[in-house]
Amino acid sequence: MLPGTLAPFPPGRRPALAGVAGGTGWQWRALLDDDLPWLVQLYASTREEELRSVPWPEAAKRQFLSQQFVAQHQHYLARHPRAHYLAILREEQPVGRFYVDEDGEEDLIVDISLSPSSRGTGIGTAVIGCQQQACAARGRALRLHVMQHNHGALRLYQRMGFVATSAAAGELYLPMRWEPTHRPLS
Repeated sequence: MLPGTLAPFPPGRRPALAGVAGGTGWQWRALLDDDLPWLVQLYASTREEELRSVPWPEAAKRQFLSQQFVAQHQHYLARHPRAHYLAILREEQPVGRFYVDEDGEEDLIVDISLSPSSRGTGIGTAVIGCQQQACAARGRALRLHVMQHNHGALRLYQRMGFVATSAAAGELYLPMRWEPTHRPLS
């Protein structure tokens, strides 16, 4: 159960990646408030390994993760009110989420999360690749932050051309940036 009343997702708008040719085996749609229950489960799946060694009863872990999801949801909506909050679909079923903010000087991947069964299948690479194509077409860079201990995600981003921009000792998140190799003429 989700504690309290959550702020709704903003109305869906057309993100830049909508203009990129598909054929990758996935689709997207704007997230709706009806998606919140499966989004809580998706969020919990991203924290399973971290909580595996915590000696709490399962009910306490579920409650903690639900509260953490609510805090993250509220934070993202407050910090990125005009971001695109998208469900990643495969065969019309939600398999992940992609939050991208295109309102700043550079695009920002706020969050990308996939269900355990969809990780390592190429969907994340395809989604990010489409955003990179959309950025290149608009002559914009793409930024993100990755947890430094998330070695799989870090390797993926490096393979996709993202470069660490700075990292202070002891920081949990590593800022990374990708820039198109050529910018369209204005």
